[in-house]
Amino acid sequence: MASFVDDIIVKTEEEKEHDEIVKEVVKRLTKNDLYIKLEKYKWKVRKIIFLEIVIGPEGIKMEKVKVKGVLD
Repeated sequence: MASFVDDIIVKTEEEKEHDEIVKEVVKRLTKNDLYIKLEKYKWKVRKIIFLEIVIGPEGIKMEKVKVKGVLD
């Protein structure tokens, strides 16, 4: 029976380090019979929205639309 993982976020400061860590993550998942659909994932992005939170080079922030709703 196969198992699938929905969300994995890998953050590093350097691209070379990032590639090495991603390879290790995929290797460990496979070793433990956990799989990801590569075509569903975004690779090497600078900013993502995860659970309505923006994660990027500036740090972790709420989406502007969500903050506006609270402030209004």
